[in-house]
Amino acid sequence: MAKEFSRTRRIAQQLQQELAMVLQRDMKDPRIGFVTVNDVDVSRDLSYAKVYVTFFEEDTELVQQKIDALTVAAPYVRTLVAGRMKLRVMPELRFIYDSSLVEGMRMSNLVTQVINKDKAKQQQFSPDVSDNSESVDGEKEQD
Repeated sequence: MAKEFSRTRRIAQQLQQELAMVLQRDMKDPRIGFVTVNDVDVSRDLSYAKVYVTFFEEDTELVQQKIDALTVAAPYVRTLVAGRMKLRVMPELRFIYDSSLVEGMRMSNLVTQVINKDKAKQQQFSPDVSDNSESVDGEKEQD
């Protein structure tokens, strides 16, 4: 019978939790700011880990600066996380910007704008409903 989660997936989940804690509490680099760890993908031999992060920044230059700062700090972060996890081999960390959350928020805003425009057009072109409104009893109101 197959296991529900593979060892690499369990390690990835634990690594994600530990990375989030380290990046929020132990990192003092002002260039990084607030960072969210979305996912971690660990290689089968546990030598590499792709860490998908989000910054809630839309400026691509600023995002690239933050990724560069994380890349420079990766050995330090790896050392901090290795002290918290009991692994024989601590994966090398590679930080990758995950724009899916920002894109999802952008798409949601676009859908909301379209819905609001549609409601405005519907109210603009619909006949005046106050003349034909019915009361709670089902009878037409008379002026």
